[in-house]
Amino acid sequence: MDISAALIKQLREKTGVGIMDCKEALANSEGDISKAVDYLRKKGIATAQKRSARVTSQGQIQSYIHAGGKIGVLVEVNCETDFSARTDDFSVFVKDLAMQIAATSPISVDKDSIPHDILAREKEIYATQARESGKPEKVIEKMVEGKLSKFYTEACLMEQPFVKNPDIKIKDLLNEIMAKTGEKVVIRRFVRYQLGEANE
Repeated sequence: MDISAALIKQLREKTGVGIMDCKEALANSEGDISKAVDYLRKKGIATAQKRSARVTSQGQIQSYIHAGGKIGVLVEVNCETDFSARTDDFSVFVKDLAMQIAATSPISVDKDSIPHDILAREKEIYATQARESGKPEKVIEKMVEGKLSKFYTEACLMEQPFVKNPDIKIKDLLNEIMAKTGEKVVIRRFVRYQLGEANE
């Protein structure tokens, strides 16, 4: 199939991916832009997994202040090179994360970093609620799993739908920036302050 330069340009503008990768994605998707975007995202995930052992010592710390100075966020995102850390794409990604954290107030970056006591408390609450419904034990387990899955999408930054585009999750956004930079990118840590919030 002959892929036009206009189609490649359109896909590049949408994804920020190189010409050859865009051409390959369009060829594999019979010129369908949305299928080509999915193809690139899947490829980005595969490439991202290969990069998991690389060292990330560069990056950015961004701040975001919201609601007339009532909510503030600091977030640190790391990558492999100073060159990638200084690109506009990387800066926009880190700023978007800071805004996401201000808007959604996640507990942790991912499932693995949720404090054990919080997770145990949530499981206990869900199990108690399920038992009170009088359902059998096997059904209770499924109900707890379902509620935990919903809890993760609210509590874990990586699992949250992106506020600017709820069709994708933050982990998809992370894979996109890794595909664009060709580097391993890690959301290292964040802190969110809300005026008048009690210390826990």
